[in-house]
Amino acid sequence: MTTYFLYARKSTDVEDKQVRSIDDQLAVLRSVAKNEGLNVAEEFIEKQSAKMPGRLVFNKMLARIEKGEVQGIICWKLDRLARNPVDSGRVSWLLQQSVIEHIQTHDRSFYPTDNALMTSVVAS
Repeated sequence: MTTYFLYARKSTDVEDKQVRSIDDQLAVLRSVAKNEGLNVAEEFIEKQSAKMPGRLVFNKMLARIEKGEVQGIICWKLDRLARNPVDSGRVSWLLQQSVIEHIQTHDRSFYPTDNALMTSVVAS
């Protein structure tokens, strides 16, 4: 059975551009997890821009995924995970290698068998 980390992020540098607060994201994502029967091991919350690599919470979460603690991520949209090519490439690579077996957003699923180029377009 696939186990998930739930990840919610909101940048602190562009408050007026972001529609979903962290609380809103969490409420929707918890509902998605419940409705889809997804087992959430832990929730990660980050209040930092993803334009540059080096986010501590994100890196801690991915390191734990690489260790095999969980196999999936639930997040609002792929751009909540990565907004720079380094982080985006890392997520994409882990997905392509099936280290991440499934990424569930509020409206879509991503799997290792998906077209990597299309996934990267959706993430940007």
